[in-house]
Amino acid sequence: MNIITPRPISGFPELLPDAQIVFNRCLQIVRETYELFGFAPIETSAVERKEILTSKGGDEKEIFALTRLFTRPDESPETDLALHFDLTVPLARYVAQNKDKLVFPFRRYQIQKIWRGERPQKGRYREFYQCDIDVIGRGTLNLITDAEIPSVIYQVFKRMNIGQFVIRINNRRLLQGYFEHLGVPAEQIGDVLRAVDRLEKEGRDKVRGELINKIGASEAAADDILGFIRSDAADKTLPTAGVETDAVLAKIKASPAMSNERFAQGAAELSTVIAGIRSLGVPDAYFRADLSIARGLGYYTGTVYETQLVKYPELGSICSGGRYDDLASYFTSDKLPGVGISIGLSRLVIQLIEAGVLKTGASTPAPVIVTTMDNTRMNDYLSLAAALREAGIATEVYFDKGRLGDQLKYANRKGFKIAVIAGESEFAAGQVKIKNLISGNETICNRAELAAQVGMIVMSHES
Repeated sequence: MNIITPRPISGFPELLPDAQIVFNRCLQIVRETYELFGFAPIETSAVERKEILTSKGGDEKEIFALTRLFTRPDESPETDLALHFDLTVPLARYVAQNKDKLVFPFRRYQIQKIWRGERPQKGRYREFYQCDIDVIGRGTLNLITDAEIPSVIYQVFKRMNIGQFVIRINNRRLLQGYFEHLGVPAEQIGDVLRAVDRLEKEGRDKVRGELINKIGASEAAADDILGFIRSDAADKTLPTAGVETDAVLAKIKASPAMSNERFAQGAAELSTVIAGIRSLGVPDAYFRADLSIARGLGYYTGTVYETQLVKYPELGSICSGGRYDDLASYFTSDKLPGVGISIGLSRLVIQLIEAGVLKTGASTPAPVIVTTMDNTRMNDYLSLAAALREAGIATEVYFDKGRLGDQLKYANRKGFKIAVIAGESEFAAGQVKIKNLISGNETICNRAELAAQVGMIVMSHES
């Protein structure tokens, strides 16, 4: 038989158990936090019809289509199905399809893998987990919902303990109104927004050149735009964020562009959202109004968000989203406004592990291993493990023959915290030995007290 040499597939990450445990812990934090705010889970199929995925202008080069490996001579291997490349388009289809069964405002979270046929590179994958929340209204959606989203983001990342971060907030209506005030033609506003969105990545000079040479803005207009949106936030420490936010709001209020109706509406919305965020208990140190945040995607219409790790700006936005006026216009005539955010969890967690921000540890989720010194007493060892599991303590039993020293080496390599040891003398006395593999301490207890004793040691390690 020919041996097939296994090779990794570029862009499809696979983690070793210690890293997977960290990833799963972060995934659980996201899930629990979303539910803490009353978001209900849904899951859509991994595949959608091609016409659905391309309805909002998705890049067809990034979409993985499904084909059959084998077909009859009269059949085509092609299908009308493809893997979803995000969770927003499937949500739009799902809401349109079920709008008469759902209760609005519809608060949903969705945590699933998605697939994109892009060129793999550091931090960008072809297969990854995306964690979305959205609130969808029917006809209208209260603006205070936009303030709740940063509160969710704050709780997620604080619980993950990933270091200092800042949620940067702006309003697209505000930017559009400012560009109108400067006389930018309506058909060019989208191009200007996309250029501004690349400011942090490409730098001021390149964006200025694009505004002038590609879009056709005058030098004065380009300088005015870049002067208005300029943000020094990256050069300052987190505790100044509240001061900066108030300064930005004051700058907006004093702008001559307040005479523009769209600008004034965006200014009022941004002020309302900022006030709501503060009322929801998010400290000023963790968010700021930032006029440079534009979000290049065309469907955002109001509030927009990007979240950045202060010490690792090279990771880019670790969570982004915003408000849109009509989620499902391609699938229903009903107006369905909404607001939401997305966390690309695979990209985030893997890079934070590589950077040492998230630490890996044990290669097992179980803190306890039951060693086996006498294979004729295997039923007793199984009973010990059963008692621990009954008490909710994850436990593994070592089944292979081996010296106790070898079993403890195995336990240390996998990261167990506690070893339960019993030989003939312990069984005869109705006792077991508990070895704390972190401290090296050993204690003897009666079998009936095993779960309670081990439970206290496990709690001491977790505290």
